[in-house]
Amino acid sequence: MQSALYEAEHESFRAMLRDFLAKEVVPHHAAWEEAGVVDRSVWLKAGEQGLLGMDVPEEYGGGGVTDFRYNAILSAEISRVGASGLGFTLQNDVVAPYLISLTTEEQKRRWLPGVVSGASITAIAMTEPGAGSDLQGLRTTARRDGDEWVLNGSKTFITNGINADLVIVVARTDPEAGARGFSLLVVERGMPGFERGRNLDKVGLKAQDTAELFFEDVRVPAANLLGTEGHGFFHLMENLPQERLSIAAGAVASARIVLDLTVQYCKDRTAFGKPIGSFQNTRFELAEMHTEVSIAETYLEKAIGEHNAGRFTVEDAAMAKWWTTELQKRVVDRCLQLHGGYGYMLEYPVAKAFLDSRIQTIYGGTTEIMKEIVGRSLGV
Repeated sequence: MQSALYEAEHESFRAMLRDFLAKEVVPHHAAWEEAGVVDRSVWLKAGEQGLLGMDVPEEYGGGGVTDFRYNAILSAEISRVGASGLGFTLQNDVVAPYLISLTTEEQKRRWLPGVVSGASITAIAMTEPGAGSDLQGLRTTARRDGDEWVLNGSKTFITNGINADLVIVVARTDPEAGARGFSLLVVERGMPGFERGRNLDKVGLKAQDTAELFFEDVRVPAANLLGTEGHGFFHLMENLPQERLSIAAGAVASARIVLDLTVQYCKDRTAFGKPIGSFQNTRFELAEMHTEVSIAETYLEKAIGEHNAGRFTVEDAAMAKWWTTELQKRVVDRCLQLHGGYGYMLEYPVAKAFLDSRIQTIYGGTTEIMKEIVGRSLGV
């Protein structure tokens, strides 16, 4: 079915993005995977092309366009070329909303231009060694001392952790206040006591720098408090739906791309004197996956439209996130099987997609947590 979601200006953006990725990313991504980190120069080049901070107001250097369709195209095209090391979607879809909606005028002028240009790479630090999906279990603390917060604790699995210049840290500022005891602090590169640990060795996403972060008596200026003191948990809840929609967009795009590659492989690869796609079992497998991915694309388009209209709920996001990522994992696995032994070879894109996709049902909220959110919305 023909998509009615994207208009001419979106397709022009897609064409420009494809050129950028072909020139500035694809030739270098294998080397970045070997290094375990993306070269910072690509962030500056992305900034020059207007690929960062698209919804940041123009007065701070951004595109001034609040339209998640551009974000979805960026996520899809990055998935199309297998550039899983790029942290652009984290900067645009996860961190930028905090820095746009929760900042003072002084903070906007201090931080947003760098976010847009790519000079400042961002991260958000929620997960801790002993607390993942359960944010109530966070132990990182910050106590007020005059015009500063004294921050102590550690975080792990932080995307962009090695490259990050600005890190939004979730810290407990009032141990007795429960959900109202958390605040968001922006920690900047070079602050004494802020240290980076290992660039973690992961199953997939090899070029994406995912790190441990440590905070030992880091003195964060009071001017770096993000949003309202004690409202950190609620700020997170307000912004998580877009993060989960972003993950869903990447999941659906990846599933479609891997499926398309597999269809072509099944046309070209022969067994017993004929293409493997001509066997009924293969046709049925491809038919099932094509149907499931097409349905997911339809839901995703509806979700993007609802998000742009301001009607996308926490429950909507949870459904989108768990269903599409589980679909992605299932489709990639079945596509690898259809490739046979070649599917296990990393020179084939399906093998890399298999490794990269496994995290999708975990980060941004596990499938189990997403189902819990949906179940509670039903009153059960």
